Amino acid sequence: MILQSLYNYYQILLKDDSLDIAPPGYSAANVSFALNLSPAGDLLDIFPFTSKFFDGKKERERNYRRMVVPEQVKRTVGIAANFLCDNAAYVLGLSGKEAKDLNYAEKRFEAFRELNTEILAKANSAVARAVIAFLQKHDPQTARQHPVIARHLEALLEGGNMIFQVNGQSVLDDPEIRRAWEEYKLGQEAVEMQCLVTGEVEPIARLHPSIQGVRDANPTGASLVGFNERAYESYNRMKGQGLNSPVSQRVASGYGVALNYLLSNQNPNRKIYLGDTTVVYWAESEDKRYASAFAAFINPEFLEGESAEDQSARKKVEKKMGETAEKVQKGQALDVAKLREGLDDSTRFYVLGLASNAARLAVRFYLTEPFGVFAERIMQHYEDLKIEKEFANQPDYLSPYRILAECVSPKVTRRDEEVKSSWSLLGGALMRAILTGAPYPEGLYAAILNRIRHDSDETNEKGKTRSVKINYVRAAYIKAHLLRKYRRQDHNPYQEALQMSLNESFTHPAYVLGRLFAVLEKAQREAIGQNINATIKDRYFTSACATPASVFPTLLRLAHHWTAKAEYGGISDRRIQDLLGMLDAKPFPSRLTLEEQGVFVLGYYHQRAAFYAKNGEKAEEVE
Repeated sequence: MILQSLYNYYQILLKDDSLDIAPPGYSAANVSFALNLSPAGDLLDIFPFTSKFFDGKKERERNYRRMVVPEQVKRTVGIAANFLCDNAAYVLGLSGKEAKDLNYAEKRFEAFRELNTEILAKANSAVARAVIAFLQKHDPQTARQHPVIARHLEALLEGGNMIFQVNGQSVLDDPEIRRAWEEYKLGQEAVEMQCLVTGEVEPIARLHPSIQGVRDANPTGASLVGFNERAYESYNRMKGQGLNSPVSQRVASGYGVALNYLLSNQNPNRKIYLGDTTVVYWAESEDKRYASAFAAFINPEFLEGESAEDQSARKKVEKKMGETAEKVQKGQALDVAKLREGLDDSTRFYVLGLASNAARLAVRFYLTEPFGVFAERIMQHYEDLKIEKEFANQPDYLSPYRILAECVSPKVTRRDEEVKSSWSLLGGALMRAILTGAPYPEGLYAAILNRIRHDSDETNEKGKTRSVKINYVRAAYIKAHLLRKYRRQDHNPYQEALQMSLNESFTHPAYVLGRLFAVLEKAQREAIGQNINATIKDRYFTSACATPASVFPTLLRLAHHWTAKAEYGGISDRRIQDLLGMLDAKPFPSRLTLEEQGVFVLGYYHQRAAFYAKNGEKAEEVE
């Protein structure tokens, strides 16, 4: 199903004239140099290639250019040459590894010369004869002394692919050479079987293409499909590594091109990183607005820690979406109707999450639904997260990355790296829950509560306290988690607590105790002042949340001293008595479950937010 949908998307990409999509038998590669030859095969010059990119601040240059070249082979530890595009070790017999193996570069040049001469000999072209003449004349032993090579030797040894030109014209554009290559590629010995994707009897791909761009995967590429051990080649499929899941060469090449495009910077709709999961998405339509709208839905504030490539892609999306993207970036309300204007909700849409798994790729999730279904589920996710904000400038829509980041201590300097390594599985599970409408992962809920237990609020140099232990994002997630957990059940015992703001009539002990703790904390601050080394939240919150009976008697005894000392102590004392009355004279619970601990946190958060009216005045002053 994954390969079929990717191959169908490849057919759509081929129709887009604005994209340099590689046809079957070809692939895109980074090319750093062009060897310019004379018709007689003499090396005239070497031209370095550069291309421009946006690093988030300004336009910069990189030392390669993305080009469509004959499909490249997959290399492990052996010698395998490419046709007309390879590195200096293969094309010129130059390498910095000769110290370990005296014949390292010479062996590779011989393999390159043999393959290219064999194919080019079948092309009736002066350009092909010029390349053959160069390969026959070139001597790796004296290559470093060649005046043209000597000028570029240092850059050549750094790596990078190179192609050939004859009198400034790329040999890859020669029709005869392309014909010879395609005949060679299709004429290779291959077992013919029924393709799993098309159902047609075709030559089967032994090796599948390398996929580049997945976080933490091998930079040279990793396989989505592959068999390299006899134990994996079941049903007596001993004639080739790819026969266990027969996919034709045509389809394998096509789906590889499509997936590499989705993961590349050429794709204007940026890939999404969640932990170790790299997420790509596409629609079964030539209209690119589907993917742009999905990107705005799933990540309205744009992810933190984005790379230079991501920022460049974001700029392209913003330009395409115009005013809508600008609104989204500034955290303003999502104009859902405008984003979906002119789009057909029944169009099939795909979301694929990939992660690195040694030399292969692991599929974290693969989801396909009509576009409108995904849009509604994402908006339901944001609706579930809605809760009263601490500050007016906080975002209305919380991206999945921002939620995952709350699982990490704020003291970690490289926050993004910690999210990626520590919560690798949670990212994929969270995205799957959002896009399927399922409950959020229990592991993420436990991780948020764990951070609440261990973190402390921070005080800056001006004496202002920043809420870290219980903040807007954590409270919003706890509310959403409990909502979705009980949504498909007959009864939600905490429904009245899972509101935008304070519910003064809800009498569940966990919610009331959370409110009571917020009142006690406020009484302490009014009595002692803001400059407290450690508040009761720092010292007692974890115990009060998990085992209320062990903490609240002590806090109530201290409260008598605070209310007697504070200027508005009488108001705090009445609030304490009112909340104790809502417990119906029952003893404090000896322990709270994980769900009840979340309700306790919500009670505390709601009560603390209620202390401040919208105009910024304190509640007791209004009274």
